[in-house]
Amino acid sequence: MKVDIWSDVVCPWCYVGKKRFEAATAEFAHGDEIEVEWHSFELDPTSPHEHQGDMAQRLSRKYGMTIDQAVAANDRLTRVGAEDGIDFRFDRARSGNTFDAHRLIHLARKRGVQDAVKERLMLAYFTEGELVSDHDALVRVVAEAGLDADEARRVLESDAFAADVRADEEAAQEIGITGVPFFVVDQKFGISGAQPVDVMVDVLERAWAKSHPEPVQVLAGGDTADGQCDDGSCAV
Repeated sequence: MKVDIWSDVVCPWCYVGKKRFEAATAEFAHGDEIEVEWHSFELDPTSPHEHQGDMAQRLSRKYGMTIDQAVAANDRLTRVGAEDGIDFRFDRARSGNTFDAHRLIHLARKRGVQDAVKERLMLAYFTEGELVSDHDALVRVVAEAGLDADEARRVLESDAFAADVRADEEAAQEIGITGVPFFVVDQKFGISGAQPVDVMVDVLERAWAKSHPEPVQVLAGGDTADGQCDDGSCAV
């Protein structure tokens, strides 16, 4: 069973959703049979190399809230993240354009380390204060997650995987995805947002049941032909 996930590496609810999805697959009886593919979604494709001001200031400007309200919102999210094992350090966060990070996530899928690279980039941004638009930082971080540093740098110095990022974003528009994280389970069920673990488990179970129906159990009759028509004739 395949799960396609759209998210951005600077989206805090995407990180929470990733942790909850991992917890859900651990509870799900067939969790080891799930294939996960991460898809690109830029929260702000027009972002500069690095935004000025701290996270609270950016939230205040974007959503028209006071600095105190922005700080309180970050504090609430920090507590939520802690419950899922995330150490949100919004005081360190340096926000910038994520297009190149997404290109490296596509490279990581090609090399079989996509989930590890996705996790490492989120940790770098949310906990360590790395600027995920900076090429030197990106190369160092993804190399720690299993990518070849020289290959990663060559990708960043070219336009490799740019079309893949855009294709993901076009697919999101076609599906109707306007916010992330968004999970598509077995091309049949959608999960919007960082839903609780039990909700995710329920969707996984429903998707599995739909694609793996149980065979009908014969409770009476066995091998006898009595009372049954077969091949155009009936036993009388």
